[in-house]
Amino acid sequence: MNSMNSTVNTLLIEQCNEWPQCSENYAALKTVEVRDTEVDGYKFKVQFNPKRIQSSAAKVDPKSIQERKCFLCEINRPEVQRGIPFASKLGNTYTILVNPFPIFKKHLTIPSVAHTNQLIEGKIGDMLELARLLDDFLIFYNGPKCGASAPDHFHFQAGNKGFLPIEMDIEAILSAHSRQIEQDVYILKNAPANTIVYKSANVDAIICWFNQFYAKFKQISNSEEEPMMNLLSWFQDDYYYLVVYPRKMHRPSQFFAGGEENILISPASIDLGGVFITPLEKDFTKITSADIKDILEQITVTPDDLKKLIK
Repeated sequence: MNSMNSTVNTLLIEQCNEWPQCSENYAALKTVEVRDTEVDGYKFKVQFNPKRIQSSAAKVDPKSIQERKCFLCEINRPEVQRGIPFASKLGNTYTILVNPFPIFKKHLTIPSVAHTNQLIEGKIGDMLELARLLDDFLIFYNGPKCGASAPDHFHFQAGNKGFLPIEMDIEAILSAHSRQIEQDVYILKNAPANTIVYKSANVDAIICWFNQFYAKFKQISNSEEEPMMNLLSWFQDDYYYLVVYPRKMHRPSQFFAGGEENILISPASIDLGGVFITPLEKDFTKITSADIKDILEQITVTPDDLKKLIK
């Protein structure tokens, strides 16, 4: 275990010992219900996690954001919440915090010290650097309209490896379910969510490719700010992995439906990576693989749009 992993693990233990809310929510993870399912040959899990209701139902419209204090700014964080400073090679500064509303057994939030909007442009190098330093974890990014509950403050999140199906099964997936479109770049075939995977030992090559992808996606999506996307990254056996989920919609129709059609789900990186988080028991009980497929098809780009991106 490298020193950064060890330092973070110590922080997790200490925060659970000194912060009752943190201790309670991590203890509650031991009782969450999980069931397995499969969508078009890809493994998925459904987790019933009532502690995530605040995130899943978060109001992220401009008026609501303006009216609440930013919970990622140091001045507004609980006094008991401590963090580990991190300065990237690009000169950006962050604080590594324990997430008090966990999905993973080890769940981190890594906000920028500066209060700046959730925009990944120019920061993909920071994400890959964190993946290398925290190689017991995978790092993820939710775009401002793609599941981020704090679109007004830039942040990554991290969770322990061995939880998300996409991470655990990546080599089998690339071997059996992918098509290589250029050196080190793959698309997943017949996946419920159109997905691009970059695998390389060369971090600079990934950064260069992502910057080109970002510019192209911004162009074809006619986005004034950031094209919609979720990202997952980790470092394993001297290789960097970057999983890109290009999107076209924030929340599916089920989120807004009434009565029996309603499913309170606001998909982000974790859901796309294979673990659907349901904060309501009714949804955990009734959601089917067909529902998951429909939700993913609604929110991610179409195969035709993916072709335009990789042409």
